[in-house]
Amino acid sequence: MLENRWEGIDEFVAVAECNQFTAAAERLGVSSSHISRQVARLEERLQTRLLYRSTRKVTLTEAGQTFLQHCQRLQDGREEALRAVGDLTSEPKGMLRMTCAVAYGERFIVPLVTRFMALYPQLRVDIELTNRPLDLVHEGLDLAIRLGRLQDSRMVASRLAPRRMYLCA
Repeated sequence: MLENRWEGIDEFVAVAECNQFTAAAERLGVSSSHISRQVARLEERLQTRLLYRSTRKVTLTEAGQTFLQHCQRLQDGREEALRAVGDLTSEPKGMLRMTCAVAYGERFIVPLVTRFMALYPQLRVDIELTNRPLDLVHEGLDLAIRLGRLQDSRMVASRLAPRRMYLCA
């Protein structure tokens, strides 16, 4: 069975920053015996002593100081990764630049975008209504809503709705 390589790192950092097992346990909301076991297992896996222990205080060994710096960076990276994913699942925000055909945009898209922006006040939308084809990359556009077939095969298209044409005389 593979060991959990992350096991004990949070406990070790807490002990190193608090200089006590008891304070680290309070900080993490676990028992001091749990902290002690996790740090001992971590030292065993690394095959080195990370902490000098006395009855009143804990200090870092040279290996412990080096390991602490790396562990703190790991914790920061982990938190940043969690925030980044959380931001992706949170509500839309920032600027969305889009283009749409004039008549279709005025009739259907602008009312939808207006309601969407009311739901997400941190989102700003810039809509360029034009019937001429635009280079999305060159114009700095995020999205284009067009009628008809996709001309540029490098773009990704999704069908929004069917369209029928009628000839009336």
